[in-house]
Amino acid sequence: MSHCRLEASRASVVLAALVLGCGHAAVVAAPSNVIPPANPVAVAKMVQGVVAAKDPNGTDQALQLLREAVATDPYLWEARYDLGVVLARAGDLAGAEDALTTAMKASEGAEEVALALAEVRQRRGEHKAAADGLGDFVEGHPSALAPRTLYVACLRDSGQVEKAILQAREVLVRKPGDASALAELALCHLAKGERDEASLLAKQALDSDAHSAVAERATGMIALSRGDDATAFLAFLKATQADPRDTTARLNMGSVLLRAGAYSKAAEQFRAILQVLPDDGDATLGLAAALKGEGVATKDGAPKVQEARTLLEKLLVRSPHNVGALFNLGVLYADVLKRPADARPLFQRFLSDAPSDHPARADATKYVSTLSAEAPAPPPAPAALPPGAPVAAPPRPAGGKS
Repeated sequence: MSHCRLEASRASVVLAALVLGCGHAAVVAAPSNVIPPANPVAVAKMVQGVVAAKDPNGTDQALQLLREAVATDPYLWEARYDLGVVLARAGDLAGAEDALTTAMKASEGAEEVALALAEVRQRRGEHKAAADGLGDFVEGHPSALAPRTLYVACLRDSGQVEKAILQAREVLVRKPGDASALAELALCHLAKGERDEASLLAKQALDSDAHSAVAERATGMIALSRGDDATAFLAFLKATQADPRDTTARLNMGSVLLRAGAYSKAAEQFRAILQVLPDDGDATLGLAAALKGEGVATKDGAPKVQEARTLLEKLLVRSPHNVGALFNLGVLYADVLKRPADARPLFQRFLSDAPSDHPARADATKYVSTLSAEAPAPPPAPAALPPGAPVAAPPRPAGGKS
């Protein structure tokens, strides 16, 4: 999600509204539906929190101030929104979702809150919840194009591709030639295996906006589907140049480097993402795969292998059902650390949690059948993508560049 919404100008707008005597939406029901005037102390703390959040080292202070603002004035939904954004930036996605959910109920349909909440849910892997929330929002706000475009991505990520196509066309009816909607529509057709249609739509998106990061990302994804890593890498590079905050393009750049065996270069890309989004599961998987590759390729690679193991174990603590972490940690235990007793349960959990069409199911099944707690048998080489290479991760939607 975009973490650049915390701007002093926004706080100034809130303050200006208060000076003019405007009220704000309630977080809890007020007697007789009368919303009390904003508490000036709460507003002051909110503004201070917004300013503190601009400082990379000011996150803790910002969180404290915004929490104090909410405690002082439970009706100040703007402070809850800001709190949610800062929590998301700090990696507390559960806390961010709680704050933004409350702000959404209180804000009477603020577009910025709807976008932020959906982006947090996307990052948590709650694609259907993100889609459902945005579906309700766009039904009540049919002319809100940014939420509808993000709705397309959420629908696609939750497997509702046909519905996503209909929503993308709705955006294009209201705004013909919109590059983001064209790029999202291209990705929908790519998800259906309709590569020619996807290519044409991606070209139209770039013709409409030659500097569209999401259009470049779509172009890169289409190239990846053809096995053209060089073209894909160039497209992802252009996306990062168009928008330096575009972590999805950087994620896929790292994945292409990973497939090429350029482990240290790949690790640089994944670490750059984790500097911005410390909770990013795909970047964690990519970095673990790069470290494993570096460790196996060098004589003294044990520290890198151990770092990869630690990354995957911590990811599973945060997300016990992350199938990528389950599979890759299983491979690490089986192939590198030679700990079959630890590897086999991970593959069993993977087979329990992974969808039926997951490309690594066949490999996991072979591992389970050949590994035993007493004596490991040589497992087969994975036939799918390199473990942890998240090249198939769909581009994050235009509404949320990070």
